[in-house]
Amino acid sequence: MEPTSKKPGLTFAGKLVVFLFVAGCLYGAYTLFLRRPVGGQRPSQSAANNSAAPATASDGDAVEIGIAYGTEKERWLQWAVGEFAKTGDGRRIKINLIPMGSLEGAQAVLRSDQRIHVWSPASSLYKDVFLQDWQVQHAGNKPIAREENLALSPMVVVMWAERHEAFAKKYGEVSFKTLSQALAESGGWQAIAGKPEWGLFKLGHTHPNESNSGLATLLLMAYDYHGKTRDLTLKDILDPGFQTWAQGIERGVSSLSNSTGNLMREMVLKGPSAFDAVVVYESVAIDYLKNAEGRWGELRVVYPKRNLWNENPYYVLNAPWSSPEQQKAAGKFLDFLLSEPIQKQSLVHGFRPGNPAVPVRFPGSPFEAYKRFGLNVDLGDMCTAPKAEVINNLLQWWQRSVGTT
Repeated sequence: MEPTSKKPGLTFAGKLVVFLFVAGCLYGAYTLFLRRPVGGQRPSQSAANNSAAPATASDGDAVEIGIAYGTEKERWLQWAVGEFAKTGDGRRIKINLIPMGSLEGAQAVLRSDQRIHVWSPASSLYKDVFLQDWQVQHAGNKPIAREENLALSPMVVVMWAERHEAFAKKYGEVSFKTLSQALAESGGWQAIAGKPEWGLFKLGHTHPNESNSGLATLLLMAYDYHGKTRDLTLKDILDPGFQTWAQGIERGVSSLSNSTGNLMREMVLKGPSAFDAVVVYESVAIDYLKNAEGRWGELRVVYPKRNLWNENPYYVLNAPWSSPEQQKAAGKFLDFLLSEPIQKQSLVHGFRPGNPAVPVRFPGSPFEAYKRFGLNVDLGDMCTAPKAEVINNLLQWWQRSVGTT
């Protein structure tokens, strides 16, 4: 028999290679198992989450609020929102500015416009009407969680300097009674000052049912007619003599803009061909004094003998669509607006600061720099806001007599 042949075996080197290969596989599997986080997330992802950047207005936990505001505050509020965004609170709160006439904003809230968490009209004149209308829809629920006055501004009549001089020479003063006389002149400026090229006398104010300054104008007309500064009554509004006189003025009004800022902008853009005079807030007039000078000549600011304060209140809404977080965020922005640096900036735009710690008179203040235009810190008699029923009836009379839908 032939001897059985042996199968060739692994050499020592081969066995060593196999051992090292198997050991390496076992070590790799063991290491991978131990280092794998729960849920299968990679270590680099976990580290990225742990070092996340500070929250901004675009992060998921940010709070978003909308502020319905009168355009007289537009430039100041836009600047303030930009400054607020640089703060810690501002990086977590997104603010949407929604320009609306003061009364237009109130009516939007009453229609449950869920974009609005703060209503900031030009004054508190319409507040009582708003509260009454709210109670009709939401009995027992108070719609205002917090309120503060941001800045003050009285009413003024703004005229082109050349025409103001001619007007004063004819009538002696600018008042609603003399404005009424100028509007009644069928010969216009020919009869007033021998200037037929100036055409008819042209007066502008905002729409009373949309803008606070339009409502304020009607109230000042009523106070002026009756020679009062307080306690305007329904009897005063229903007086046939007042209604006939006021209707004569209103039929001569050249424009019914929905906001005071837009009306003043239109006067500066179009010049004397559009308006000889407009009734606006002092702050709006100040904001445009220099712009007008380079286009059509100087303006003159005249303060009515009987005047009204526009406090620019800031109402944090306690509405069904406004969460506690949104109300808190609205309050933080309010605190920011009332801080001294932001209040000082309101002066740049013609407002008298709502924070009493901020002075009005100082070198560089517009009330010092623009005295030549007629600006005056000291005012005459200030009228009080009448009751809601008086305001409602005045607006209803206006709408029925001369208003347009």
